[in-house]
Amino acid sequence: MTRPTTRLRAMLASGKLVIAPFVWDGFGARVAERAGCHAVYMTGFGTAAARGFPDVGLLTMTEMVQNAAYIAAAVELPLIADADTGYGNPINVHRTVREYERAGAAAIHIEDQVWPKKCGFMEGKRVIPAEEHVEKVRAAVAARTDPDFVVIARTDAYAPLGWDEAMRRARLYRAAGADLVFVDGIHTEAELRHYATDLSGTPKLYNGGLLPAAEVEALGFAVQIVGGTLAVVHETYRRAFAELMEHGTITPALHDPRFDFDALTDVLGLPDIRRQEREFAVTEG
Repeated sequence: MTRPTTRLRAMLASGKLVIAPFVWDGFGARVAERAGCHAVYMTGFGTAAARGFPDVGLLTMTEMVQNAAYIAAAVELPLIADADTGYGNPINVHRTVREYERAGAAAIHIEDQVWPKKCGFMEGKRVIPAEEHVEKVRAAVAARTDPDFVVIARTDAYAPLGWDEAMRRARLYRAAGADLVFVDGIHTEAELRHYATDLSGTPKLYNGGLLPAAEVEALGFAVQIVGGTLAVVHETYRRAFAELMEHGTITPALHDPRFDFDALTDVLGLPDIRRQEREFAVTEG
């Protein structure tokens, strides 16, 4: 099988939208793969949440890279990963790219926020000078050893500095060598359409679900990363644990006839483990 980086490059060259749901672990990535998703996106928000933190720059590069390695090893799908600000200056960015490459990521995005950063949809974001981020983008492009590794330059300038500055930065980062640009903090359909038209002809990524994927593709976007899964998991946890404390059990689990234990273990790769046990004469006990 071709490398995930090469497969992602081919998807991008096809002109069809690459849809990548948010995941934060290998289990979610395996479920996405079974669902037929084109790629998976390692969310920084979800990676932080899985460790009990908000997405405000509390995780280190080492923690993020380790999580990317787990996800990349779990699936054949290309992994697009959040790399925050690159964890320092252009020299740090150079190492960040090398570490994510070794971890098995097919693409990363690096944003122009100050460190510690904030989730793209939080208040109070601040950004570094555009010229500084241009150098980070140049360092990221120069660092890759696999020419198919995809470098995505993200700008968070819209909220603090306005639309025109966000567009200016996106163009600068593309000119510096970024394969795609990513303007974060899009809240409305009108903003999304402006994003599409103002950067027409520039390969770009959209983070959100304001429109169905077919319409996002028609607007000319190359990649759509789609969240919402963490909110679903949170609500499921909340209801299940509240039920446990009120009634002493969780009905949608093992006692529910809709629960398919075999389907769950299939996603986790148990059939292949069983095959290996037979092949290598592994006995129980």
